[in-house]
Amino acid sequence: MAEKKAFKRKHVKNVRKTKKQRARNVREKNLVKAALKAARQAVAAKAADVIDKIKKAVSALDKAAERGIIHANKAARLKSRLNLAYNKTK
Repeated sequence: MAEKKAFKRKHVKNVRKTKKQRARNVREKNLVKAALKAARQAVAAKAADVIDKIKKAVSALDKAAERGIIHANKAARLKSRLNLAYNKTK
């Protein structure tokens, strides 16, 4: 018969830690999504503040990639697509 694994404090701590990390990652991803959405809408509408919104989106992507929340290549791909969309509207 398989015996039940012993209850350990480190397992409880690990669960608590991963919940905090997940919440932090979700919050950071949501900031990136919001910045990208605002930048894309500004590009589509040819808004006056499009450059500022693109800069904020690029900054959010770089920070998320640096912290390991999204992969660096994904950040580069999204930045490239955003700049391509902006350059098409010129």
